[in-house]
Amino acid sequence: MNLLYIGGTGNISAASVRLALDQGHQVTLLNRGQRAPDRLGIPDSPRLRRLQADIRDEAATAAALSGLTFDAVANFIAFVPADIERDLRLFTGRCAQYFFISSASAYEKPLRHPFITESHPLKNPFWEYSRNKIACEEALTRAWRESDFPAIIVRPSLTYDTVWPVALGGWNDFTLIDRIRRGGEIIVHDGGTSLWTVTHSEDFARGFNGLLGDTTALGHAFHITSDEVLTWNQIYTLLAEAAGAPPRLVPIPSDFLAARDPHLRGGLLGDKAHSALFDNTKIKRFVPGFQARIPFHQGVRRTLAWFEADPARQTVIPALNQALDAHLAAWRQTTALHPWPLFSIE
Repeated sequence: MNLLYIGGTGNISAASVRLALDQGHQVTLLNRGQRAPDRLGIPDSPRLRRLQADIRDEAATAAALSGLTFDAVANFIAFVPADIERDLRLFTGRCAQYFFISSASAYEKPLRHPFITESHPLKNPFWEYSRNKIACEEALTRAWRESDFPAIIVRPSLTYDTVWPVALGGWNDFTLIDRIRRGGEIIVHDGGTSLWTVTHSEDFARGFNGLLGDTTALGHAFHITSDEVLTWNQIYTLLAEAAGAPPRLVPIPSDFLAARDPHLRGGLLGDKAHSALFDNTKIKRFVPGFQARIPFHQGVRRTLAWFEADPARQTVIPALNQALDAHLAAWRQTTALHPWPLFSIE
């Protein structure tokens, strides 16, 4: 197959690119060229072509794509409806499948039922990111219904490879590992007992790539996650065990943290503060044999090894440490004055 990845060198997409090359596909990467593909293990290959253009520059992208058609296009970096409107102009008549990478955070929050299928309602009053993803999905669904645009929607949940799949403490930096190794306290939202699913990018890729070329998937939405279920206490404890130090977990309510820092509102109240268990029956029906193979206790050690392979990846952010310490101090001051209801999320 002839595939186009918009992005293709990110935490989620790189694993799909690597697998596509292993499967013998022709792969084109369209991005700004700011990340070297080999940084994420994407090998040089005669079947790999790189086009340098900023997808946000429609004219430059159209010029880069001039005369090219694809069996499938996958956009990993579309976030707002204007991105979809642009892609409809660029790719109508140019591809047999168009994959939009949405987000499982689009599912209704707060959840009325923790077992999620693809038919679960989409509604997130807490997070603009999720509302924009929902709006993108709606635009694509209209295009599929009204003009047969070959849209397929994919909703990853918390997917990791070169990032830390945590709620607080860092993402693509080394601050959290450094803090654990120094014996610092780690904030776990609420009591750390809510249930969550983290998915390694290579497992996501196995499901995602299985949809490539399957035109029966057109018009459908899929989430692709692991079936492993962990509490947040377990997630942080396994991460600390990989780092080689005991965790010092301090539970703090999500709404307390969100009140102190509105930037946390979406990721906590709009996502990780709620138990979420994903029913993967649909992706397994479309991709027979799909199964997530990498348990978190193994995957997190892979992520740690990736960071430790290059000192340049081991950035510690002082402002992040300061913010965590400030949350801890404020929480202790508050609880010293009056008790706080630990589970008070509305």
